Amino acid sequence: MDISIQNLTKTYGFQKAVDNISFEVKTGEILGFLGPNGAGKTTTMKIITGYIDGDQGEVFIGGKAVKSGETKRHIGYLPEHNPLYTEMPVIDYLAFCASIQGMDKGLIPERIRYMVRVCGLDAEKHKKIGELSKGYRQRVGLAQAMIHDPEILILDEPTTGLDPNQIVEIRELIKNIGKEKTVILSTHILPEVEATCDRILIINKGKIVADGTAATLRKQAQGQQVLQVRIEDGSTNDIFEKLRALPSVAMVDILDQAANRFEVQSVQDAASNRDVFNLCVKNKWALTEMVPFETRLEDIFRDLTLN
Repeated sequence: MDISIQNLTKTYGFQKAVDNISFEVKTGEILGFLGPNGAGKTTTMKIITGYIDGDQGEVFIGGKAVKSGETKRHIGYLPEHNPLYTEMPVIDYLAFCASIQGMDKGLIPERIRYMVRVCGLDAEKHKKIGELSKGYRQRVGLAQAMIHDPEILILDEPTTGLDPNQIVEIRELIKNIGKEKTVILSTHILPEVEATCDRILIINKGKIVADGTAATLRKQAQGQQVLQVRIEDGSTNDIFEKLRALPSVAMVDILDQAANRFEVQSVQDAASNRDVFNLCVKNKWALTEMVPFETRLEDIFRDLTLN
């Protein structure tokens, strides 16, 4: 089930939390929704779920407007601050969540068993939620979001409080779910976005500042190829001058003179790795290292949001 956001705006007092944004998420796509605190992520997610209304614009889910109230049953939502009834045992809470989602009573027990298994709650299923660790409470929150088998999942910081092993497990769970469902995932853990999401959308001060795959965003941010090379059997100065004279090279820096390590930056929209290789062959130098430098997602995020 597709999501379409069209010219969405939400204002609190004099501040625009969401400023005329538009984007789409297709079925089977996992969208990583990134932005600094206060950027408008959570507000946007709440509007998509129908929890709050936007001031302007529309949100459509499967072609139906969220304002119609007909889309809520298709959505599973895990808020940033996971609200749970701490006095209820895990199984009772999941049964309660399933019932208020309108599930057939005969299907609820089997669905609970499935969610307990896939969310790793088997050892804790008879405990009261208040007795669980933060990580297990987060798993209960994920289970309630998915208990009614929704076609859309909105997950706001789903791995908060989980240990590294749990993060990997939940990440794999989300990836498997995303093959059939539409998922919007908000997180501050940038490596998690790269490992889990098909596409990244960055929002800052209520506006979309980037939208694309991690590879696309890197290419847009970098623009020029940067290589780190190590060349043996030649003098540093001679190598430096000949590298700099290559037509595809814009700039050369000496990183380590003793080891003959250089950083080679190509001219705009060009690649210099073949020219560097041919230069070494021509001069009978040993090219022992040539590593392309990739712009980190963290650097792209900071460049787009620190303003």
